[in-house]
Amino acid sequence: MLKININSHLIEGIPYLPSDNYDLRPNNMDIDTIIIHCISLPEGVYDNDNVCDLFTNKLDTSKNKSFSTLAGLRVSSHVFIKRSGQTIQFVPFSMRAWHAGVSKHKDRENCNDFSIGIELEGTSNSAFTDEQYNKLKEIIKLMKTCYPKIVEGNIIGHNEVSPDRKEDPGTFFDWDRIKRLKK
Repeated sequence: MLKININSHLIEGIPYLPSDNYDLRPNNMDIDTIIIHCISLPEGVYDNDNVCDLFTNKLDTSKNKSFSTLAGLRVSSHVFIKRSGQTIQFVPFSMRAWHAGVSKHKDRENCNDFSIGIELEGTSNSAFTDEQYNKLKEIIKLMKTCYPKIVEGNIIGHNEVSPDRKEDPGTFFDWDRIKRLKK
């Protein structure tokens, strides 16, 4: 069973690869939203360290021509769930990870201020694994326990906060399955 260390704001027992791509949340900002994303580098290629390298500013952009647009990009997520269910944390939950970019939800802009970003290894055009859904279930339950202002309507996709530029987690993400898992 997952547990958060209340001092470090990290999930105990999972790898922590510190990212420099974060900053402080605004004062008195409640965490009340989870934003679900998906990523793979190159797109649709799994079981490598490229996403971890991107989030820790170590990605060699010469490795693949599709990486050229990522040069100098500074992004992160709080948590990344690989296809196997392995979970890695990059930013303490108390800090503002740089995952949503220009964003708006329920008339509030800058969603990074009040959200937790969870990345799933995948694409917006492919299905996710049972292991990923199971781990996502655990993390959502943990987040709702630690941050009681997170409600069902605030567990959303990146496409909902940045609809003009993002489509993840995509049409193959099974929202009904997540609703069943959260009970």
